[in-house]
Amino acid sequence: MSTPSLANYIIKRPWLRRWMQPLSEWYKDAAGYRKLGLRADDLIPEESETVLLALKRLPPKEAYDRVFRLRRAFQCSLAHQLLPKNEHTRPEEDRLYLSPIIKEIEAEIQEREDLEVMTIKKKKPNH
Repeated sequence: MSTPSLANYIIKRPWLRRWMQPLSEWYKDAAGYRKLGLRADDLIPEESETVLLALKRLPPKEAYDRVFRLRRAFQCSLAHQLLPKNEHTRPEEDRLYLSPIIKEIEAEIQEREDLEVMTIKKKKPNH
């Protein structure tokens, strides 16, 4: 999750964001994961400790829904079929649910590392 990204650069410039938004929506639609009923955060690999911890912090309903979406997409992939149009993930349903938790965990880890390397110096008494 902590790979270099131009997202912050683009978000800070409204004119660039307006220009990139339609391209972003087109790319998300062309990627095809919505046609399998998935959300963008369903595509995050579960290989890092941070992501595994974030998955444990998901509410039970969200975790169940995620597993259901992944299994259904796997079945569609095995059958070489897409879901019916009415079952595709709509853009308004494709919200981030795992990324905010991952960012929170990364901030906690960074804070813990900062606290571990902190040194405390005693003030010398003035005589």
